[in-house]
Amino acid sequence: MRSEREKPEIPDADPPAASLVAPATDRPLSCLFIDFNAYFAGVEQHDHPELMGKPVIVTPLASEHTGAIAASYEARPFGIKRGTKVADARKLCPGIAVMPARHDRYVVVHKQLMTEIERHIPLEKVYSIDEAAFRLSRSEQDPARAMDTARRIKEGITRNVGPALRSSIGIAPTRLLAKLAAERVKPDGLTVLRQEDLPHALEDIPLTDIPGIGAGVAARLARADVNNFMALWRLQPKQARAIWGSVMGERFWHGLHGFETVEEPTKKSMIGHSRVLTREHEAPEKARIVARALLLKAASRLRHYEMHASSVSLSVRIRPEGGWQSARRFKHSQDSFLFLKLLDEMWAELCANQRRKGPLPRLGGVTVYLHGLAKCGETALEQLELFAEPERVEKDARRAGLWKAIDDINADLDAKFQRLGTPTAKGEHKRHISLASQSGLALNYLGVKIAFSRVPEEAEFLY
Repeated sequence: MRSEREKPEIPDADPPAASLVAPATDRPLSCLFIDFNAYFAGVEQHDHPELMGKPVIVTPLASEHTGAIAASYEARPFGIKRGTKVADARKLCPGIAVMPARHDRYVVVHKQLMTEIERHIPLEKVYSIDEAAFRLSRSEQDPARAMDTARRIKEGITRNVGPALRSSIGIAPTRLLAKLAAERVKPDGLTVLRQEDLPHALEDIPLTDIPGIGAGVAARLARADVNNFMALWRLQPKQARAIWGSVMGERFWHGLHGFETVEEPTKKSMIGHSRVLTREHEAPEKARIVARALLLKAASRLRHYEMHASSVSLSVRIRPEGGWQSARRFKHSQDSFLFLKLLDEMWAELCANQRRKGPLPRLGGVTVYLHGLAKCGETALEQLELFAEPERVEKDARRAGLWKAIDDINADLDAKFQRLGTPTAKGEHKRHISLASQSGLALNYLGVKIAFSRVPEEAEFLY
């Protein structure tokens, strides 16, 4: 067996297939990619006009013991960036605005932005809450007309949504190239990358700044003596496939060389939430209540999507450094009582494991996931239920129905509170039906995943 540290076997370079070869002028500017600059901070400046043009950081929760998940461009000259601790940010920039994240608000503004852009150009794909690709029509594929469209989009956002929501736009023959073009000038950039500009227009870009090249692929490229953009450009499709170890390498090559490929639809494989723990919740018993709350929320979403899970996992970050994780498998279910029972078993295992080492430690974060998802009515799930004990199936259905009724009542009440603007004293919406063991737990935006790489669905704020 070849060692992972050995160079991958790279096929000899052959010219691309004749069917894919096309003159540079035959690869039109078909994609416009928009990247909103410091999006979370921009939304806070949008909602608080007094912060326009001033240093702002956004934190995952209201705590002095956390770090920034976003920093406005006005904060960056002070050396403040994502990950900077709140206390350090205050020292570097006295008076900096520290804003707890409001992910439901970021989703609302994201939808407003997409609606405005679609007045000018059709949406092709949303990549994250602050990035999306749009398709240029034949009449807009001339560089001058494409730039006119981009300027109209920027003007429309400023006029109809708000001037704080700045963006960088890239225009190119493919989504990958358009994203790379958008990265060239920030903030508020507009860059056209034509096929004839390649490869020299990108020769200075670090390989790890290119989407699709993470640490693992970068290491494999280095073992193949591909250490810069020009060496990457000179690869052929089957060489890229060998380095990536899958067809993804070949698709990457085509996107980089101006040939658009069809992206495979993704299937939801797990549902879960994580939480960075404040000092108030870092004791194991307090953290357990947080983990249970995260699991209840994940289970509510599972039922909302009409899916069943077949395993649950728990990961815990231990201060000052360290971690622990475990998982349990079960027959497909929607029953929150079952999920909580298994979580409590894993938590007891965690505590027993730590007690053997000494006093129970402080915990820094918890993550819970439901895995092995199957849609109600899918063949695999139907086959499992065919051989299941009738009593278990009936009990699970009865319990799932009870929890679904609770989900619907809470969602209706939360939606009503949001419409009426009736928050609690801590700025959170009341949950009217919950387990007695979870009462009194006040967590802002409980478990909603930070929207760096996706757009959370509205159900995640209601269920």
